[in-house]
Amino acid sequence: MSTITRRQALGVAAVAAAGIAAAAPAAARAVRTPDAAPAAAAAGPAAFDEVFEGRRIKGGPSHGGGHHGGHHGGGYAVHIDGEELHVMRNADGTWISVINHYEPLATPRAVARAAVRELKGAPLVPLTLV
Repeated sequence: MSTITRRQALGVAAVAAAGIAAAAPAAARAVRTPDAAPAAAAAGPAAFDEVFEGRRIKGGPSHGGGHHGGHHGGGYAVHIDGEELHVMRNADGTWISVINHYEPLATPRAVARAAVRELKGAPLVPLTLV
C-alpha cells in the first residue's frame, strides 16, 4: 500500500483550489443576467384598460395614490369599475390581490381578470385599512 505524504496532499489540494478558482468566473458569468436586459422587464408590467366579462378593468403605474402609498403593488395600481383592487407583487414576481390572495398569477391583468371571475357580478368594496 502506498501512503501519501502531507506535502503531496497539500499539492493536490492546491491544484484543486486553482481549478475551482479558474472555473469560478465562468460559473459567475453563467448565472448572471445579461447586462442588456430587455427594457420591458425593467419597466414593469404593461398598462391595460379593457372590459372583461362586462366589467371595466384597468391597470397601470401608480404614483403613490393607492393604499399605503402604492408600495405593496410596486408602484402599480389595478381598478375594477373604478374601485381599486388591492394588489401586491410577490418576491418571485407573481401577483396577488385581496380577492385571490392564495392564487399567485403572472400579471396584474391576470389578477384583475381572476378577481372579476371570483366576484361573480358583485361590486368590489373598497379596502379600508385601519
